[in-house]
Amino acid sequence: MKNNKKIVLPHEHGGWAMVSVPFLFGVLAGTPRWSHILLFIAWLFLYLASYPLLQALKRKKQRTHLLKFAAIYGLIGLTAVIYPLIIKPQLFYFAIPFLLLLSLNIWHVKRKSERAIFNDFCAILIFALGGAASYMYGDGGWNFEMLTIVLYNLVYFMGTAFFVKTVFREKNNAAWKKASYIYHVLILIVPIVLGQPWMILPFLFPLIRTFLFSGKTMRPMKVGIMEIIGAVQFIIISWIVY
Repeated sequence: MKNNKKIVLPHEHGGWAMVSVPFLFGVLAGTPRWSHILLFIAWLFLYLASYPLLQALKRKKQRTHLLKFAAIYGLIGLTAVIYPLIIKPQLFYFAIPFLLLLSLNIWHVKRKSERAIFNDFCAILIFALGGAASYMYGDGGWNFEMLTIVLYNLVYFMGTAFFVKTVFREKNNAAWKKASYIYHVLILIVPIVLGQPWMILPFLFPLIRTFLFSGKTMRPMKVGIMEIIGAVQFIIISWIVY
C-alpha cells in the first residue's frame, strides 16, 4: 500500500538536466519572454507525465497508480501550454516528432530493450527538440540556428549516455569504452563543421571526464554530481561563446 501513496517522480539525474538545459539553451539563443516560464512548466510536466506512462508498461501491479500520476502531470502540462500555443501556434508542429519519438520509446519498453543506445538517442532527441521549441517561441525561426541548437544538445547528451554506460552496465566492455573515446573525440569536429569553432569549449569537460573515468567503478551519486557539473558548464560556456 505504501507504493500507492508515493509521489511518482523520475530519479535519473540525467533526465532533470536534459529537460532543462536544452530548453534554456533555446531561450538564450532566441528572445526570452516572461511566458517562457509557462512553456517550461508545460515542458516539465509533459516530461513528468511520460515517466509514469512508460513505467506503467512494465509494472502491472502499480499501473493504476502510475497512470493516475501520468494523467495529473499531463493535465498540468497541457493547461500550461495553452497560452504559449495561442502566442505561437507554430509550436503545434513539434507535437509530430515528439509523439513519433515517444512511440519509439514505448516500443523499446515493450520489447524490454529500453537500455538500447537507439532508445537513448530517441529520448535525447526529444529533449533537444525542446530547445528548438523554446527558441522558436522566443521569435526564432526554422533556420540554421535552430538546427545547431538541436545538434549541440543532442551530441552533448549522447556523450553522457555513452559515458554512463561505460561506468555502469558496460563497465567491463572494452568495445563500449573504445566507442565512447572515439565518440567524444569526433564530436569536437561538429562545431568546426558548423562554423562555430569556439563551441568546442563546452565539449572539453565531457572529453576529459570520459578519458579519466570510463571503465572505472563509480558510485551513482558521484556520477550524478559529475553530470550536473557537466550540464552547468555546458550551458554557461555555450551562453558565452555561442
